[in-house]
Amino acid sequence: MIGRAATRSQAPAWERTNARLLPRSPRPWASLLPLLIVSSAFAQNVEDDYYRIIRFPMQDRLVLEVGALETLPDGQLAVATRRGEIWLCKNPLTDDLDQLNFRLFASGMHEILGLAWRNGWLYCVQRPEVTRIKDENGDGRADVYETVSDAWGITGDYHEYAFGSKFDKEGNLWVALCLTGSFSSDALFRGWCLRVTPDGKTIPTCSGLRSPGGIGANAAGDMFYTDNQGPWNGACSLKWLRPGAFLGHPVGNKWYSATGGVIGEQPSEPTTGSRTMTEAKRIPQLEPPAVYFPYGKMGQSASGIACDLSGGKFGPFSGQLFVGDQTHSTVMRVFLEKVNGHYQGACFPFRAGFGSGSLALQFTQDGSLFIGGTNRGWGSRGSQPYSLDRLTWTGKTPFEIHEVRAKSDGFELTFTDKIDQTTAGDTLSYRLNTYTYIYQSQYGSPEVDGTTPSIKKIEIAPTGKSVRLFVDQLREGHVHELHLDGVRSAVGQPLLHPVAYYTLNYIP
Repeated sequence: MIGRAATRSQAPAWERTNARLLPRSPRPWASLLPLLIVSSAFAQNVEDDYYRIIRFPMQDRLVLEVGALETLPDGQLAVATRRGEIWLCKNPLTDDLDQLNFRLFASGMHEILGLAWRNGWLYCVQRPEVTRIKDENGDGRADVYETVSDAWGITGDYHEYAFGSKFDKEGNLWVALCLTGSFSSDALFRGWCLRVTPDGKTIPTCSGLRSPGGIGANAAGDMFYTDNQGPWNGACSLKWLRPGAFLGHPVGNKWYSATGGVIGEQPSEPTTGSRTMTEAKRIPQLEPPAVYFPYGKMGQSASGIACDLSGGKFGPFSGQLFVGDQTHSTVMRVFLEKVNGHYQGACFPFRAGFGSGSLALQFTQDGSLFIGGTNRGWGSRGSQPYSLDRLTWTGKTPFEIHEVRAKSDGFELTFTDKIDQTTAGDTLSYRLNTYTYIYQSQYGSPEVDGTTPSIKKIEIAPTGKSVRLFVDQLREGHVHELHLDGVRSAVGQPLLHPVAYYTLNYIP
């Protein structure tokens, strides 16, 4: 997750596009520019019009380097920190920030990066173990701490983080373990995903992890984690934790000997300098990234994962995933589909401007999305050392690309509102290019093997809210970067974020 914060001049195009225009020099027409902006029907077409950030004030006695979040049955928000504390926030949904109340619930743990509530216990994934805690005597402080699982090793290396999920449908917690120093596996199961059952049994589940930044389930209950650019990872990505899968980094595969055979055979060693899909055809266990987050364009340190299960309380993206980026202090949006039995899909910019490096994400029942931030040791565009923000939908629907689905001969795109048929039906409104990454033991990868397919034909659906793009020469294993700068809504509005990045591992 280490990444240097970019300067303002390095901000991605989608952030610069959403900035409000201001006159920059005393030209003769400069004094008229604000009036021209105000007169435009869509001048305020910025992210804040649709999704509002409510910033929690940071109190002197609180150091909320947020590592995990959980909502409790009584409506309180549990906030875990990298310093090993858990604070309970009363009235987290209030708009009167003076009514916020934090109290210390637990302390003395080690870098908590996972919280989940079950049957009266708060489960914490900290660096050395899964712990469950409760307040048994009713004084408002945890007084019972029990180890549920400590079935993995630690060396004391700074990078041996452990990220924990919410409970899955079987009552299991999933734990994603970072490598030692992000390059080696010097302790048991470093670079693995483990499942911890309700009775404390630990099941090795996936190998090949490098540097997880978050873990969470989609609407179907399948588990995913974010991995970060580095050796054997050309760019940050979202990966499906398919039980038995190898996720790409081979250094931790030496622990197959400690699994007791529950995960199957150890995969073959990948060939450095190859391409992921080339190796996936040779190594059956290798599960390619479901979605790449192109480096610099979408972010630099993919982090927490949350699925919108609010049924529309958070806007038009119900069922989709939201993923943080710690360096860029943003939240991204992800649409997934299954093709040939594997997940793949598209990512989109969603919301920028959080107070610190976005790390932990948590939806609440009212449809709010809480974002916990920290920048210690990692750096972030968000200037605060730590933050807790609440993101709410204003009720106004942005004109956005809603979904991108792969077809045998192109893509089908749906939108959040009806489209203008003239601009949406014009091939000049679109720009498409593709690229992939070198699958290698060296750190990261540039974009390689670039192509520029052409859009041959466009069909607009009778609903007026989707288009079929017929594309020549789709490229298996490539990110298809699609810009829609010319597309307008039926009332002439431009797309809030006119770009999508579809990871096309498999062509239907």
